[in-house]
Amino acid sequence: MIAKLRGIVDFIGEDHVIIDVNGVGYLVFASRRTLSMMPPVGGDAGLIIETHVREDHIHLYGFADHAEKQWFALLTTVQGVGAKVGLAILSVLSPTDLLRALASQDTTALCRAPGVGAKVATRIIGELKDKAAKLNLGPVAAPVAPAATSPQADKADKADGKAKSSRKKVAAAEPATPEAPVIDDGAIMADAVSALVNLGYGRSEAFGAVGKAAQNAGENRNLDTLIRLGLKELSA
Repeated sequence: MIAKLRGIVDFIGEDHVIIDVNGVGYLVFASRRTLSMMPPVGGDAGLIIETHVREDHIHLYGFADHAEKQWFALLTTVQGVGAKVGLAILSVLSPTDLLRALASQDTTALCRAPGVGAKVATRIIGELKDKAAKLNLGPVAAPVAPAATSPQADKADKADGKAKSSRKKVAAAEPATPEAPVIDDGAIMADAVSALVNLGYGRSEAFGAVGKAAQNAGENRNLDTLIRLGLKELSA
């Protein structure tokens, strides 16, 4: 059973990538999200792997992070959702977006994936809503490998070095502006659900309330706001 691959990117297709590991090429099917994180051909990359063994084939499915892999396993338990449709869903919805879609029962979001109609979307929400509420998903990972730098880019960087150096001297006199922190919506939603469960609400109803709260909160999706709006949903 193959659980992880690391090697050189040999080819990137529409729905797969070939990873060269010590001269052996492994064809790995993946979502567009994961494929977009691959470095150019010749770059080093690593993928988390799920192996499917059937009578007539052995297929490898690759994921950028464990959260995506868990969602793939969960999605493919639903009738009418095979590996191809599962990857199609993960191509249009990140693990965090998928969690939010199930919590808010957003069939429209699921129907964006090829092969998913209203009936299948409704079935996914019906069968996975309670299961998703119990998932302990880790944070969505950053790209699995840094993009390789081309020789042309290196030359351009060197040629521009003197200009950058002079700009840095001017910028050094000014206070640095801190970068905005990266917020993991999935983790915040999970914390909000846990908070409502600790207040005595059922996990399933808390999950649905937090999903609607996330929609209503817009960009202001901090923990306090989700709990407050979630309580409002539960008391409505």
